[in-house]
Amino acid sequence: MAETSPEPILRVHDLSTRFFATFGVVHAVDGVSFDLHPRETLGIVGESGSGKSVTALSILRLVPSPGRVVSGTVELAGQNLFDLDAEAMRRVRGNTMSTVFQNPMTALNPALRIGWQLDEAFLAHDRGTKEEARDKTIETLQAVGIPDALERAESYPHEYSGGMRQRIVIAMGMVNNPQLLIADEPTTALDVTIQAQVMELMKRLIDEHDMALILITHNMGVVANMCDRVAVMYAGEIVEEAPVDDLFEDPRHPYTWALLASLPSIEDVDARLPAIAGFPPDMVDKPTGCRFLERCPFAEEICADHPELVELGEGRKSRCWVAQRGETFAERDVSLLRGEVLE
Repeated sequence: MAETSPEPILRVHDLSTRFFATFGVVHAVDGVSFDLHPRETLGIVGESGSGKSVTALSILRLVPSPGRVVSGTVELAGQNLFDLDAEAMRRVRGNTMSTVFQNPMTALNPALRIGWQLDEAFLAHDRGTKEEARDKTIETLQAVGIPDALERAESYPHEYSGGMRQRIVIAMGMVNNPQLLIADEPTTALDVTIQAQVMELMKRLIDEHDMALILITHNMGVVANMCDRVAVMYAGEIVEEAPVDDLFEDPRHPYTWALLASLPSIEDVDARLPAIAGFPPDMVDKPTGCRFLERCPFAEEICADHPELVELGEGRKSRCWVAQRGETFAERDVSLLRGEVLE
């Protein structure tokens, strides 16, 4: 695990984001809180629709209409980002805090040369002259492993492979040496070999630049390889938070247990993968009890009441009545997963 500073670089407290649609109000993010320290990587995992990406967009203050952050605070290096006006927030984005988007082809302008786009990221924050911007662009391209960086800076995005485009997007996020980098599914479109290269690159850059990283992903293998801590999200809220090794060895929420149980095993390649039956709840009419209740094989009568995210000790938190009572799930029979078809 990375050595961390005693003072967090990022504090997120009680963050809630709603989408005000014609069919009702969607509670996309609901009371999310966590801290992040320099040189630490926090993985945020969960099914599609669990609120991972909206949490990141809320921190960046980029929630699209009709969405709006309705409560909470986000403090970056001691400054509440929700107190900043639009221009001050623009200076923070890409400077103190940056992001790596999921699809590099939509993050890059296909009509502009790569070098120009990286130069612009440097110049937009008044970091120096055009000559200094180009020097920084070449330096950053070399840092992310682009060969012949001086020549390739004159290329267009379509002239790069998918893996190289992802490196370019990482370079764009790194060009101003931010304190916080948010990477939203940065390896989704890449094959396994390129995934590993990109992840190793990000680990090296974070260590060299004393950055903090929020890694949003559904890939538990990437989480195991990259992260120091993990926050598991379900239906808009964090249901478990733990150091990465502890989470994999001893999950303390049935949803985390179910996610891990659904991973393929190299020891039994012919085994049928268990599935989590049912669907996440409708967040327009959010449940009053535990949001995993209808899909949980360990549900009890008390689960009709909504549990809080409670500290279990040793940096572990769980939003589960059963776990808070001291029960564990690591050795539970995966056939308990509802909807699994047993042979």
